Amino acid sequence: MAERKVTRRELLRKAGVGAAAIGVAGGSGAGKAFGFYGPLRFKDRQFKNSLSILQWVHFVPDYDKWLDGTWIPQWEQKNDCQVTIDHINNTELSARAASEVAAQSGHDLFMFLNPRADLEDQVINHKEIVQEVSQKVGKIGDLAYKSTYNPKTKKYHGFSDGFVPDPVIWRHDLWNDIGESPATWDHVLKAAPKLKANGHPIGIGLSNELDSDMALIALMQCFGAFIQNEHNQVTIKSKNTVAALSYMKALWQAGETDEVFGWNPSSNNTYLYSGKASMILNAISATRTPEDLGLPFANNIWLWPIPTGPHGRLGLEHVMGVYVIWKFAKNKDQAKRYLADMEVNYQQHFTNSKFYNFPSWPGAVKNIQHQLAQDAHKPHGKYTVLGKIASKYTYNVGYPGFSNAAISEIFNTYLIPAAFAQVAQGKMSAADAASSMDTQFKTIYRKWKAAGKL
Repeated sequence: MAERKVTRRELLRKAGVGAAAIGVAGGSGAGKAFGFYGPLRFKDRQFKNSLSILQWVHFVPDYDKWLDGTWIPQWEQKNDCQVTIDHINNTELSARAASEVAAQSGHDLFMFLNPRADLEDQVINHKEIVQEVSQKVGKIGDLAYKSTYNPKTKKYHGFSDGFVPDPVIWRHDLWNDIGESPATWDHVLKAAPKLKANGHPIGIGLSNELDSDMALIALMQCFGAFIQNEHNQVTIKSKNTVAALSYMKALWQAGETDEVFGWNPSSNNTYLYSGKASMILNAISATRTPEDLGLPFANNIWLWPIPTGPHGRLGLEHVMGVYVIWKFAKNKDQAKRYLADMEVNYQQHFTNSKFYNFPSWPGAVKNIQHQLAQDAHKPHGKYTVLGKIASKYTYNVGYPGFSNAAISEIFNTYLIPAAFAQVAQGKMSAADAASSMDTQFKTIYRKWKAAGKL
């Protein structure tokens, strides 16, 4: 998707230019942000400050409409600061970041969808923003803390505004037809050939892309297979890793198709929307779109925690919003103010993302479970399980350790889905794949340890 640049003039036009438009956000109460009411104070003159932001095109389109048309115009007025926000496809973020780092020039705020500890030397220490938010809404969540803090250097290499739980999204009607549910990974494997025979395969990717990466790491964790331990020691070569690789090969053979080897981050969504998939691992954008489109099976798409494996239920965040302020950013103070204001007012972001964005500071959004239960879509109480998934079954990339620079490199070079694909396709045994990953990972860890980041 091409980059979408939004000027202040365009933002105000979208918002309707006026307090009435700014005060409306789907009944969410977003107009109360910052206590702003009345006419635009800076309508007829230039803003004193400026801020540029780059982030992804959100998978819940209504969120970007609200962000660009309501949140940002309000924030501009409150802070006498003109904001330019550019939205690009999530698959373009890494390349664009590399370009800005190479040029030592770019946006003041840059948003990633996973921790980027490997870029620590290029960003400021975000500690003072973390401290300010913590003073106002309480302690940072452990998930965000482990994803953005480096205990070796004592630096916050990013600021996480929120994370996205990653439930099992399954067609209740299709599973009910065969008398099964995705309660455990054993149940999934048992159901897979029946579902595939009925024309509704499982949809877990085996491709070099974000969703496959997250789903397969979560699967590994359920089998007790981890990239590292809490001491930054590589632990991928284990019987548990071999078991996870072998399981996924069996699941692919029994219940998937060759399509999963060529997927991109939106493929499992479209697989579900087509009516073909019986189950995927994804965020609730995969349920919101069928609801918005009125697809005939929308009410039969249910949510479930990640299936239980031999080691329990240990899921991964689907994505984690991690903003960085580059060392070369021109407007660092405005960027810091924006991040702090966003988190303190995160109720609005939670509401307008339709519960997609969960707060990285638990205290930033009150009564989440009650809000989830009030969702009007069928079946009644459909979204209540998200609260439990977020609080009990969601772990950081790199668990049980921190999301360090080595983890970032492994995650962003898709070494794990590549290994799973080779095993599934019979190009490598599960034991050899575990050994290969061990060799690759240890090389990466040695590099980052020598750089002083581990």
